[in-house]
Amino acid sequence: MHTVNVTESAREYLGQLIAKQDVEDMGVRIFVTQPGTRHAETCLAYCPPHEVVPSDEKLDMGEFPVYLDHNSLVFLEDAIVDFQSDATGGQLTIKAPNAKVPQVSPDAPLAERLSYILAAEINPGLASHGGEVSLVELTEDNVAILRFGGGCQGCSAVSLTLKQGVEKTLIEQIPEITGVRDVTDHSNTENAYYQ
Repeated sequence: MHTVNVTESAREYLGQLIAKQDVEDMGVRIFVTQPGTRHAETCLAYCPPHEVVPSDEKLDMGEFPVYLDHNSLVFLEDAIVDFQSDATGGQLTIKAPNAKVPQVSPDAPLAERLSYILAAEINPGLASHGGEVSLVELTEDNVAILRFGGGCQGCSAVSLTLKQGVEKTLIEQIPEITGVRDVTDHSNTENAYYQ
């Protein structure tokens, strides 16, 4: 079970806001945009029943449900939603200590760290084009063989995206990687796989 602590004051405050919405079974959804990066933002939004995603994890808060975005779960670990009242009304704060910090330890195997960066940083960007990329294998000389799927397959910009965006990001994050290749790239015949 993932731990997001919604304090009593935050529950009361959110309960009042939800009551004003006048929507039956209205809940709150918590998610992280650009998780695992320094640009990570933890967001809280109204969630009417028709916007609940089947993979969301539901927390019952009594008066209203809280839905945790499935892809954000590891980044919401130990998050605290709090409300501090003051003279001007008060402020709702969300502290998610793991939103920006990768959950994969720096000494994790190279392939694991690579897959993590693909999932946390690269795929959210490609998703806007209906694409995704996954690690097929890591060669002995640390070349990452990637498979592009979805909207990226057969896209004329894939080689450009691959070489410029993905490779740059991966090498910046994991200096041990010597290069990046698309699994469908047969232009490189140096390796035995393709001979």
